[in-house]
Amino acid sequence: MNDVETLRGGARDKDPAVLRVFTEVRQQRERLSRLMNAHDAARLILGLLYLSRTARTVSRAGVPTWSWLLSEAAERRSPIGPSLRKCLAHWLPANDAGGDDTGTRDLMPVPPPGADGPLRGLILAIGSVQQVGTLLDQCLRDLSAEQARGSHYFTPGDMARLMVGAAAPQDGHSVLDPVCGSGGLLVESHRYVHERIGLNPTMSLRGKDQHAHTSQVARINLAVRGIEAHVFPPGDSLAAPEPDQYDIVLANLPFNQHNWAPEHQVTRQNWHLPADPRWPEEPPPRGSANSAWILHIAHALAPHGRAAFLMADSVAKSPQPVTRRLRERLLRADLVECVIALPPRVFGHTEATACLWVLNKDKRPRPGWGSTDRRGQVLFINARRAFEPVPGTRARRLGDKHTESILTTLATWRGIAENRATSTSYGDEPGWARSCSTEEIARRKHDLMPTSYAVEPAGPERDTRSRIDQLKLELVEKLDQVRALESRLLDVLEEI
Repeated sequence: MNDVETLRGGARDKDPAVLRVFTEVRQQRERLSRLMNAHDAARLILGLLYLSRTARTVSRAGVPTWSWLLSEAAERRSPIGPSLRKCLAHWLPANDAGGDDTGTRDLMPVPPPGADGPLRGLILAIGSVQQVGTLLDQCLRDLSAEQARGSHYFTPGDMARLMVGAAAPQDGHSVLDPVCGSGGLLVESHRYVHERIGLNPTMSLRGKDQHAHTSQVARINLAVRGIEAHVFPPGDSLAAPEPDQYDIVLANLPFNQHNWAPEHQVTRQNWHLPADPRWPEEPPPRGSANSAWILHIAHALAPHGRAAFLMADSVAKSPQPVTRRLRERLLRADLVECVIALPPRVFGHTEATACLWVLNKDKRPRPGWGSTDRRGQVLFINARRAFEPVPGTRARRLGDKHTESILTTLATWRGIAENRATSTSYGDEPGWARSCSTEEIARRKHDLMPTSYAVEPAGPERDTRSRIDQLKLELVEKLDQVRALESRLLDVLEEI
């Protein structure tokens, strides 16, 4: 799935010339969307943005460049579609950094007949601006909105900033996103470190996505921004353990993914996974990949590694034995550092609530990190009501203020002396944050739901909200059970 509209500048740019181009691109995109589906139109604009940054003058004759394409669009002597396809075929990034394109360059949509007008308008508009960050961010937002109908959205920008800030990558770190989507979490990791050191980071950025089209979007997104990264050929990250260990793992995971194991490993009649170092105690259940993803990420962490990933609420609290044993193993290994209950409806396409989990393999104080020893402790942050409305819509977002509040609380708890963290020591705040020992969590059947610990002061309003939250969680758990039973029933019917 997964993974972002990431922001560098973005629509906050108030330059009138940029805003005029922004409006022109939106209008031409709407015209193009009447001739082809909106998803393909957005991807085609991404291709144009990529060409505007990379298809520069070369010494070899006959190589199509951006300047050549601009002149073709301006002269209007012949249809622009063939010229655009020629330019894309030459310059689009290959499927693999090693040069094995396996048809990736052919993944770009073919402009339909009658698209000459909007295509020329788009090429000329994009060619008139020096910085394309605003256009790129908006194009990714449009593409995410189209894909969200199938739950294949990109991580919102404020959520990306929260996830990266919680994991706190540093210069020289290796970063992996096993479900990278548009590559936004990798872009945000680069921005986060660049902002702190003032130099181009020396980071190893790696991403993988199961879908070829999305992998192409990630390569374009990173390349347009001038960020050096490697996006692996399309593939299923859960198919095998990661061959390398990483300092940072970031992931906007697919929730409750069914029948997730590769077909060559299991049959419909036999759910028996082969020996795998990711789950030495027991294999994850077939009905949901939630446990498999968490164990996959934990196994990929280096000795001092950290991870931040989104996960359905049910995993933090479900009484189902297999999920409870997973939480017990994570706490026994002292891997869980922080769990943050996020507001509902901040992803736009779903009412489902989720938590941000932060894992840390080394919670000791040390130079360059925090000053507080947090071994045997977990921080719970209840950010259920930390949202703001999106102006002009019914949608919600986390927003910069709430993102900063969460990160300040986590930094203070870690004892990190950063701009966001004050010099005061951490203290629990009812209804917002509470630090708990792993012994207390074990006594509560390894419950990792922040709303169970960072509880609001008693009162009728809190009691009503708590009951509603509990009913929602119970409903989600029942629906998960129904889906698992449905999968088993289909297996039985096929055997008859």
